[in-house]
Amino acid sequence: MPFKASGNLQKMLVKQSQPVNYYLRIANEQIALNDYIGKRLRIESNDEIRCLHCQRKTKTSFNQGYCYPCFKSLAQCDRCIMSPELCHFSQGTCREPEWGEQHCFQEHIVYLANSSGVKVGITRHNQVPVRWIDQGAIAALPIFSVKNRRLSGLIEVVLKEWVADKTNWRKMLKHEVEQLDLRAERDRILGLAREPLQALEHEYADQITRLDEDVWQFDYPSLEWPTKIKTHNLDKEPIVEGVLQAIKGQYLIFDTGCLNIRKYSSYSVSISSE
Repeated sequence: MPFKASGNLQKMLVKQSQPVNYYLRIANEQIALNDYIGKRLRIESNDEIRCLHCQRKTKTSFNQGYCYPCFKSLAQCDRCIMSPELCHFSQGTCREPEWGEQHCFQEHIVYLANSSGVKVGITRHNQVPVRWIDQGAIAALPIFSVKNRRLSGLIEVVLKEWVADKTNWRKMLKHEVEQLDLRAERDRILGLAREPLQALEHEYADQITRLDEDVWQFDYPSLEWPTKIKTHNLDKEPIVEGVLQAIKGQYLIFDTGCLNIRKYSSYSVSISSE
Protein backbone atom coordinates (compact mmCIF):
# COMPACT_ATOMS: atom_id res chain seq x y z
CA MET A 1 0.00 0.00 0.00
CA PRO A 2 1.21 3.56 -0.65
CA PHE A 3 2.41 5.39 2.46
CA LYS A 4 3.54 8.80 3.68
CA ALA A 5 5.62 9.48 6.79
CA SER A 6 7.67 12.32 8.24
CA GLY A 7 10.20 12.52 11.04
CA ASN A 8 13.80 11.81 11.92
CA LEU A 9 15.48 8.86 10.25
CA GLN A 10 16.99 6.07 12.30
CA LYS A 11 19.17 3.14 11.35
CA MET A 12 17.05 0.50 9.65
CA LEU A 13 15.82 -2.37 11.80
CA VAL A 14 16.78 -5.77 10.39
CA LYS A 15 15.48 -9.26 11.05
CA GLN A 16 17.27 -12.37 9.86
CA SER A 17 15.29 -14.36 7.31
CA GLN A 18 15.79 -15.44 3.72
CA PRO A 19 15.95 -12.76 2.47
CA VAL A 20 16.65 -10.34 5.34
CA ASN A 21 13.62 -8.27 6.36
CA TYR A 22 14.18 -4.50 6.55
CA TYR A 23 12.12 -1.92 8.44
CA LEU A 24 12.57 1.82 7.96
CA ARG A 25 12.21 3.59 11.29
CA ILE A 26 11.00 7.15 11.01
CA ALA A 27 9.43 9.01 13.92
CA ASN A 28 7.40 6.29 15.69
CA GLU A 29 6.69 4.23 12.59
CA GLN A 30 8.28 1.06 11.23
CA ILE A 31 7.76 0.59 7.50
CA ALA A 32 8.29 -2.93 6.09
CA LEU A 33 10.53 -2.00 3.19
CA ASN A 34 10.71 -5.43 1.53
CA ASP A 35 7.12 -4.82 0.41
CA TYR A 36 8.28 -1.83 -1.63
CA ILE A 37 10.95 -3.49 -3.72
CA GLY A 38 10.08 -2.56 -7.31
CA LYS A 39 8.10 0.51 -6.26
CA ARG A 40 8.97 4.19 -6.52
CA LEU A 41 9.94 5.99 -3.32
CA ARG A 42 10.51 9.68 -2.70
CA ILE A 43 12.60 10.96 0.21
CA GLU A 44 12.72 14.71 0.81
CA SER A 45 14.95 16.41 3.38
CA ASN A 46 13.13 18.79 5.73
CA ASP A 47 16.38 20.73 6.29
CA GLU A 48 16.60 19.79 9.97
CA ILE A 49 19.00 17.57 11.92
CA ARG A 50 18.46 16.63 15.56
CA CYS A 51 21.15 14.96 17.63
CA LEU A 52 20.48 11.28 18.30
CA HIS A 53 21.43 11.73 21.96
CA CYS A 54 20.24 15.14 23.16
CA GLN A 55 17.78 16.03 20.37
CA ARG A 56 19.16 19.56 19.95
CA LYS A 57 19.18 20.99 16.45
CA THR A 58 22.54 20.84 14.72
CA LYS A 59 23.71 22.12 11.35
CA THR A 60 26.12 19.23 10.90
CA SER A 61 25.83 15.56 11.86
CA PHE A 62 28.92 14.05 13.48
CA ASN A 63 29.58 10.33 13.75
CA GLN A 64 26.32 9.47 11.98
CA GLY A 65 23.84 11.49 13.97
CA TYR A 66 25.37 13.47 16.84
CA CYS A 67 25.82 17.19 17.49
CA TYR A 68 29.36 18.39 18.09
CA PRO A 69 29.12 18.71 21.93
CA CYS A 70 27.83 15.12 22.20
CA PHE A 71 30.43 13.92 19.71
CA LYS A 72 33.15 15.37 21.94
CA SER A 73 31.70 14.22 25.28
CA LEU A 74 30.01 10.82 24.81
CA ALA A 75 31.93 7.60 25.36
CA GLN A 76 30.14 6.03 22.39
CA CYS A 77 31.79 8.65 20.15
CA ASP A 78 35.32 8.23 21.54
CA ARG A 79 38.10 6.89 19.30
CA CYS A 80 38.27 3.65 21.28
CA ILE A 81 34.89 2.64 19.85
CA MET A 82 36.48 2.39 16.41
CA SER A 83 39.81 1.16 17.84
CA PRO A 84 38.94 -0.88 20.97
CA GLU A 85 42.58 -1.70 21.67
CA LEU A 86 42.92 1.99 22.65
CA CYS A 87 40.48 1.62 25.55
CA HIS A 88 41.61 3.88 28.40
CA PHE A 89 39.07 2.86 31.05
CA SER A 90 41.79 1.43 33.31
CA GLN A 91 43.54 4.81 33.25
CA GLY A 92 40.48 6.47 34.79
CA THR A 93 39.89 8.64 31.71
CA CYS A 94 36.75 7.05 30.23
CA ARG A 95 34.32 9.79 29.20
CA GLU A 96 31.40 7.93 30.83
CA PRO A 97 32.57 5.15 33.16
CA GLU A 98 29.05 3.80 33.78
CA TRP A 99 28.39 3.60 30.04
CA GLY A 100 31.75 1.88 29.57
CA GLU A 101 30.99 -0.70 32.26
CA GLN A 102 27.64 -1.48 30.65
CA HIS A 103 28.72 -1.66 27.00
CA CYS A 104 32.42 -2.52 26.97
CA PHE A 105 32.72 -4.99 29.84
CA GLN A 106 30.50 -7.67 28.37
CA GLU A 107 31.01 -10.57 25.99
CA HIS A 108 32.30 -9.60 22.55
CA ILE A 109 32.66 -11.74 19.45
CA VAL A 110 35.61 -11.67 17.06
CA TYR A 111 34.44 -12.85 13.65
CA LEU A 112 35.24 -13.31 10.00
CA ALA A 113 32.71 -12.00 7.49
CA ASN A 114 32.43 -12.02 3.72
CA SER A 115 30.96 -8.74 2.53
CA SER A 116 33.40 -7.87 -0.28
CA GLY A 117 35.94 -10.57 0.53
CA VAL A 118 36.97 -11.97 3.89
CA LYS A 119 37.42 -9.46 6.72
CA VAL A 120 37.87 -9.57 10.49
CA GLY A 121 35.66 -7.63 12.86
CA ILE A 122 34.26 -7.46 16.38
CA THR A 123 30.81 -6.96 17.86
CA ARG A 124 28.97 -7.27 21.15
CA HIS A 125 27.42 -10.72 21.51
CA ASN A 126 23.91 -9.24 21.53
CA GLN A 127 24.54 -7.66 18.10
CA VAL A 128 24.77 -11.07 16.40
CA PRO A 129 23.69 -11.27 13.56
CA VAL A 130 22.64 -7.61 13.17
CA ARG A 131 26.23 -6.38 12.85
CA TRP A 132 26.88 -8.67 9.89
CA ILE A 133 23.69 -7.70 8.11
CA ASP A 134 24.48 -4.00 8.61
CA GLN A 135 27.79 -4.63 6.82
CA GLY A 136 26.09 -6.38 3.92
CA ALA A 137 27.87 -9.68 4.59
CA ILE A 138 26.72 -12.75 2.67
CA ALA A 139 28.31 -14.99 5.31
CA ALA A 140 29.90 -14.69 8.76
CA LEU A 141 31.67 -16.95 11.23
CA PRO A 142 32.29 -16.24 14.94
CA ILE A 143 35.84 -17.33 15.85
CA PHE A 144 36.48 -16.01 19.39
CA SER A 145 34.38 -15.06 22.40
CA VAL A 146 36.10 -12.67 24.83
CA LYS A 147 35.15 -10.99 28.10
CA ASN A 148 35.50 -7.33 27.10
CA ARG A 149 35.77 -4.96 24.16
CA ARG A 150 39.45 -4.07 24.61
CA LEU A 151 40.46 -7.71 24.39
CA SER A 152 38.46 -8.18 21.19
CA GLY A 153 40.35 -5.22 19.78
CA LEU A 154 43.71 -6.72 20.72
CA ILE A 155 42.83 -9.92 18.86
CA GLU A 156 41.57 -7.95 15.86
CA VAL A 157 44.86 -6.02 15.71
CA VAL A 158 46.74 -9.34 15.54
CA LEU A 159 44.51 -10.83 12.85
CA LYS A 160 44.40 -7.80 10.56
CA GLU A 161 48.07 -8.35 9.84
CA TRP A 162 46.82 -11.19 7.62
CA VAL A 163 43.26 -10.23 6.72
CA ALA A 164 41.40 -7.00 5.88
CA ASP A 165 39.36 -5.20 8.52
CA LYS A 166 37.39 -3.00 6.10
CA THR A 167 34.63 -3.62 3.56
CA ASN A 168 34.90 -2.45 -0.04
CA TRP A 169 31.42 -0.91 0.06
CA ARG A 170 31.19 -0.39 -3.70
CA LYS A 171 31.89 -4.05 -4.37
CA MET A 172 29.46 -5.00 -1.60
CA LEU A 173 26.67 -2.92 -3.18
CA LYS A 174 27.27 -4.43 -6.60
CA HIS A 175 26.91 -7.85 -4.94
CA GLU A 176 30.18 -8.88 -6.56
CA VAL A 177 31.16 -11.21 -3.76
CA GLU A 178 32.86 -14.56 -4.25
CA GLN A 179 31.59 -17.43 -2.15
CA LEU A 180 34.29 -18.41 0.35
CA ASP A 181 34.80 -21.27 2.79
CA LEU A 182 35.01 -19.20 5.98
CA ARG A 183 35.97 -22.17 8.13
CA ALA A 184 38.95 -22.85 5.86
CA GLU A 185 39.80 -19.12 5.90
CA ARG A 186 39.63 -19.17 9.70
CA ASP A 187 42.05 -22.08 9.92
CA ARG A 188 44.44 -20.44 7.45
CA ILE A 189 44.45 -17.07 9.25
CA LEU A 190 44.72 -18.56 12.74
CA GLY A 191 47.67 -20.61 11.52
CA LEU A 192 49.44 -17.50 10.25
CA ALA A 193 48.74 -15.66 13.51
CA ARG A 194 49.53 -18.61 15.77
CA GLU A 195 52.36 -17.12 17.81
CA PRO A 196 50.88 -13.70 18.72
CA LEU A 197 47.51 -15.34 19.40
CA GLN A 198 49.11 -17.87 21.74
CA ALA A 199 50.76 -15.01 23.61
CA LEU A 200 47.39 -13.29 24.12
CA GLU A 201 45.71 -16.55 25.12
CA HIS A 202 48.45 -17.18 27.65
CA GLU A 203 48.14 -13.67 29.13
CA TYR A 204 44.32 -13.72 29.21
CA ALA A 205 43.79 -17.45 29.65
CA ASP A 206 40.41 -17.23 31.38
CA GLN A 207 39.02 -14.50 29.12
CA ILE A 208 39.40 -15.90 25.60
CA THR A 209 37.42 -18.80 24.14
CA ARG A 210 37.97 -20.21 20.67
CA LEU A 211 34.69 -20.99 18.95
CA ASP A 212 33.74 -23.76 16.52
CA GLU A 213 30.37 -22.64 15.17
CA ASP A 214 28.42 -22.95 11.96
CA VAL A 215 28.67 -20.29 9.27
CA TRP A 216 25.82 -17.80 9.12
CA GLN A 217 24.44 -17.16 5.60
CA PHE A 218 22.58 -14.04 4.44
CA ASP A 219 20.47 -13.18 1.42
CA TYR A 220 19.16 -9.70 0.65
CA PRO A 221 15.95 -8.48 -1.00
CA SER A 222 16.57 -7.44 -4.62
CA LEU A 223 15.26 -7.23 -8.15
CA GLU A 224 18.70 -6.48 -9.57
CA TRP A 225 22.07 -5.18 -8.40
CA PRO A 226 23.71 -2.01 -9.72
CA THR A 227 26.57 -2.28 -12.22
CA LYS A 228 27.81 1.23 -11.41
CA ILE A 229 27.66 2.87 -8.01
CA LYS A 230 26.24 6.35 -7.61
CA THR A 231 25.45 7.64 -4.12
CA HIS A 232 22.77 10.13 -3.12
CA ASN A 233 23.74 12.94 -0.74
CA LEU A 234 20.91 14.57 1.21
CA ASP A 235 23.15 17.52 2.04
CA LYS A 236 23.51 18.35 -1.66
CA GLU A 237 20.29 16.99 -3.16
CA PRO A 238 17.29 17.44 -0.84
CA ILE A 239 15.07 15.09 -2.87
CA VAL A 240 15.96 11.46 -3.58
CA GLU A 241 13.54 9.60 -5.81
CA GLY A 242 13.61 6.32 -7.71
CA VAL A 243 12.50 2.72 -7.97
CA LEU A 244 13.74 0.66 -5.02
CA GLN A 245 15.67 -2.20 -6.60
CA ALA A 246 17.42 -3.72 -3.59
CA ILE A 247 18.36 -3.27 0.07
CA LYS A 248 21.70 -4.33 1.48
CA GLY A 249 23.66 -3.35 4.55
CA GLN A 250 22.13 -0.03 5.56
CA TYR A 251 21.69 1.08 1.94
CA LEU A 252 18.56 1.62 -0.12
CA ILE A 253 19.52 0.85 -3.72
CA PHE A 254 17.43 2.79 -6.26
CA ASP A 255 17.63 2.81 -10.03
CA THR A 256 18.91 6.38 -9.59
CA GLY A 257 21.61 5.61 -6.99
CA CYS A 258 22.22 4.37 -3.43
CA LEU A 259 21.32 6.05 -0.14
CA ASN A 260 23.10 5.16 3.10
CA ILE A 261 20.34 5.42 5.70
CA ARG A 262 22.74 5.11 8.63
CA LYS A 263 24.76 8.09 7.41
CA TYR A 264 21.64 10.25 7.62
CA SER A 265 20.43 9.11 11.02
CA SER A 266 18.84 12.09 12.80
CA TYR A 267 17.93 13.87 9.54
CA SER A 268 14.30 14.96 9.36
CA VAL A 269 12.72 13.75 6.11
CA SER A 270 9.37 13.16 4.46
CA ILE A 271 9.06 9.86 2.64
CA SER A 272 6.30 8.52 0.42
CA SER A 273 5.68 5.63 -1.97
CA GLU A 274 3.64 5.30 -5.12
